[in-house]
Amino acid sequence: MAPKWRELADRLAEQIKNGDYAPGQQLPHIRDLVEAGEGSKSTVHAAYKALEAEGLVASSRGHGTVVREQAPLKRLGIARYDKAKWRDGDEVAFIADRVASGRSYRRNEQTQTVSRVKAPALVAEAHGLPEGAEVYARARVVKEGAQPTHTLTSYYRPEHVEGTRIVDPTPGPAGRGGGFRVLYDAGYEIDHMKEELFARAASADEAQLLQLSPGEWVVELHRTTYTADGTVVEFAIGVHAATRFAWAYDFKVPDSARTEGDT
Repeated sequence: MAPKWRELADRLAEQIKNGDYAPGQQLPHIRDLVEAGEGSKSTVHAAYKALEAEGLVASSRGHGTVVREQAPLKRLGIARYDKAKWRDGDEVAFIADRVASGRSYRRNEQTQTVSRVKAPALVAEAHGLPEGAEVYARARVVKEGAQPTHTLTSYYRPEHVEGTRIVDPTPGPAGRGGGFRVLYDAGYEIDHMKEELFARAASADEAQLLQLSPGEWVVELHRTTYTADGTVVEFAIGVHAATRFAWAYDFKVPDSARTEGDT
């Protein structure tokens, strides 16, 4: 039998999902639910903390417990890297996600810092460099309005990006078409990518930077970007607020047996 706080949390979660409590609406004060016979103060508090950890509500001093917006951003898969978007236009990846989600955006919602650093082991391995070799780190924080959605730090070999817009720390994408267009213009046309995803608890620094509620998780992304000849031109690490994205992939299903039979 579930504990009473869990039963209360499940009942409130169902009301939120049914629209009985709308996004932005405040849930009853803890004392009001206690007086209504929903349980002790500790029971109601535990239920609210569970809802917060599940991404359904946000709590803050002075505002109480408020229902969160439940329509996450579409984080496109293959489609966000369509060359026509950034080579021929100005729809960089985070903007492609906003357009697909029907959400507004401003270019300066991506802030960034650029520095030349010694490559951590993971970065060095991806680029085939000795650990400690110098690379450029382009660290971005992407926001939707005032709320951060994710961070992304791209690491590049200096000989690929030295003197380009990629090492310019001006907020927003690196000029028209962003970083992929810069690489394209420099003779490094991206051809294929590998993405790996890891779900984990947020660190204290990440929770503060992304404005996460206690207990919220993040999805860590590792992206390796290659040219047609297999040269790694970018290795990126992203940290996404898990409840603020829906990951979407649309791709042709491969048939390796048929391919091998045709050779």
